[in-house]
Amino acid sequence: MRAVVCDRYGPPDVLRVEDVERPRPAADEVLIRVHATTVTRSDCGLRGGRPAVGRLVTGLRRPRHRILGSEVAGEVVEAGSAVTEFAVGDEVFGANPWRLGAHAEYMCVRQSAPLALKPRGMPFKEAAAVSDGVMLAMMGLRPAKVRKGTAILVYGASGSIGTAAVQLSAYFHADVTAVCDTRHVPLLEELGARAVIDYTKDDFTENGRTYDVIFDAVGKHSFRRCRGSLNPGGMYVATDGLANLILTLSTRFAGKRVLFPIPPDYRKQDVLLLKQLIEGGHHRAVVDRRYPLEAAAEATRYVETGQKTGNVVLTAR
Repeated sequence: MRAVVCDRYGPPDVLRVEDVERPRPAADEVLIRVHATTVTRSDCGLRGGRPAVGRLVTGLRRPRHRILGSEVAGEVVEAGSAVTEFAVGDEVFGANPWRLGAHAEYMCVRQSAPLALKPRGMPFKEAAAVSDGVMLAMMGLRPAKVRKGTAILVYGASGSIGTAAVQLSAYFHADVTAVCDTRHVPLLEELGARAVIDYTKDDFTENGRTYDVIFDAVGKHSFRRCRGSLNPGGMYVATDGLANLILTLSTRFAGKRVLFPIPPDYRKQDVLLLKQLIEGGHHRAVVDRRYPLEAAAEATRYVETGQKTGNVVLTAR
């Protein structure tokens, strides 16, 4: 089978497509014929070996997993002897966190992973681009107790995590403010934001408005800059930056807190909820660009510009 292989840390050019042996499913695994996957910010970090301390987990000298990619949408072509949840021919979507392997024509996934039957009528190219952002968003929204009446601001709202956080918060009937650049204002209004701030024209930290939750979906802000925009007892939710781990502990008993959900907690229940939301018309995929598997390096370079809207998809067929 064809796969995008990463044998060493480095720039996107270290990625190459080659023929590798097709995996065989263990008793508790399904073999999925991959139709589509994504290139995420996490994939870029893993390939580049960033942050350096992360290599204690991902591999000191070279990536522990040669084939990256977590999100997947595809068809089950083989099921292990202990698999009861899925059958050959099932169309599935979800993620394979920690084990990866989606940047290939075939991959094995445990049935206990955050994997579910694909939403009815949803194309593979869209189904591949929804689960990772939603699960990462839920890791912040859940402990922040975002619900009806919560005033939440999502910074970096046009990315994968941001578009998911806006849609989920709107579904929970929160009062959502999205922060993005000019070209994305209409999109965020469509996704359910009650107010949209164009950061090229207005700095939300200086306009006098305050929020119960500030969700930094791109890791480009800081608690120090946002603290004045939080209501008493408010929470700054970070998605990047190890310094936020220290702040999570140091602000634990303060009036305003930092939340940095680490390690990530990927849950099957979130993918099952997502399936229901999509089929009920409450959530949609946001796809910026699509590339064939052979153009994985090009897709990665685009993701690393930091300018993508929603998700970047790789198609394996």
